[in-house]
Amino acid sequence: MSYLYKTKGTCSTMIEVELDGNIVKHVKFTGGCNGNLQAIPRLVQGLTVDQVEQKISGISCNGRGTSCGDQLAKACRAAYEASL
Repeated sequence: MSYLYKTKGTCSTMIEVELDGNIVKHVKFTGGCNGNLQAIPRLVQGLTVDQVEQKISGISCNGRGTSCGDQLAKACRAAYEASL
């Protein structure tokens, strides 16, 4: 299942998340810092939604109170809940 998540407070504007049950299969960011946003999807591929949340939820970028990683954790949770 592919899920589109509109980000809030980050340079990236959209995250596409594909899950297989609660396992992250594919992530694609729109906008943002190209290098980081290629690395983050590779690091979370194969993790569960809970593992993604434990690792990157709550990370802040430049005092914004959120980051692309934090938004990805929220996107994964939203995608998982939408699949139930």
